[in-house]
Amino acid sequence: MIENCKKQEKRRTSGSRTRGMRRAAGDDSSIVISSRVRLARNLAGVAFPGWAGEVERRMVCRQIAAIAARVEELQNPRILMMDEVSPVERMVLQERHLISNELAEGSDGCALLLDESCGIAVMINEEDHLRIQALGAGLVLDDIWQRVDALDNALDSLLEYAFDEQFGFLTACPSNLGTGMRASVMLQLSGLRLTGELEQVMNALDRLGLAVRGLLGEGTEAYGNIFQISNQSSLGESEEEIVSGLQTLVQSLVRQERHARLRVLQSRRNLLDDQLGRALAILAHNRLLPSGEAIDLLATLRLGVETGMISGISSAALSGLMECIQPGHLQRSSGRGLTPEDRDAMRSQMVRSKLVDVRLSGRKHAIIPPEDTLGNNGQNQSGL
Repeated sequence: MIENCKKQEKRRTSGSRTRGMRRAAGDDSSIVISSRVRLARNLAGVAFPGWAGEVERRMVCRQIAAIAARVEELQNPRILMMDEVSPVERMVLQERHLISNELAEGSDGCALLLDESCGIAVMINEEDHLRIQALGAGLVLDDIWQRVDALDNALDSLLEYAFDEQFGFLTACPSNLGTGMRASVMLQLSGLRLTGELEQVMNALDRLGLAVRGLLGEGTEAYGNIFQISNQSSLGESEEEIVSGLQTLVQSLVRQERHARLRVLQSRRNLLDDQLGRALAILAHNRLLPSGEAIDLLATLRLGVETGMISGISSAALSGLMECIQPGHLQRSSGRGLTPEDRDAMRSQMVRSKLVDVRLSGRKHAIIPPEDTLGNNGQNQSGL
């Protein structure tokens, strides 16, 4: 009874804020790269995946796959069994933030339920039986929360979740008890880095109990000054309170970052101009480009686009390029395994081919020397 009442209230509340959040998403897209909402769920009477045997995990996977075909909230679902997915494809799924390291390393009974048409990805038998998540570009927490909520309700009507009236949804890790929710936003905070305020902001986020991670999640570096910020507590707050709290905090961060960028343009324009010029020079003449350095340089250009100092490419194109140059994407594009040096060489050529028309302060920069623009056969060799 408590759970049903909570879910009914959840649907009413989440629908009331949609319009305002959609406006915010458009205004903040220059700083906020993406949003994600994830719910952890387990089946009643079934051992958590870490304690379950192969037979039990496969039974859970088959049960969820059969139910997914009946759920109206999913349009074109497909099941990817991890033991049938190649190592390269697993890397690609990780780089697209669709699966975790734990699921990528899983085998028997571990799977991904993916519906790209509606931006839904459900990890099966990772740490919990279900990790229901939705992703979206920009600050779209409310929109993706509604999608996750609708799917969660649909699955709840067909499955029996492990739920306790005192502790809420039961999860393998006690830190996920309660709502089982993790809401996160990925932001680029280069302006705060340039003004020297970033460390102060990071300390404030830590004091507020928020988790701050790098571009590819826990344990990774924040290349390009790109950070993932998420709630850590899921017990004692409703899903709406978690989403609303993170929304408010991110809007505050966006204001601080926007003001920092303005101050850089007003009083430290030469510094930004210098960093953009250096980034363009390296991208124009390098022949081996490691992924971390590439993200740093492309994120610098993205800042230049958003401050009006770079033209000839969009922020969206740069964000897409930062994903395409990841190791898994490069190997899938090449159709073969690549050594680290081969990847760096391919990444270098790919980036140069995409930045041919980039301009800094009205001056065109030769990102690709003329002889390197096309291959020997006169065709573009970038692989994109």
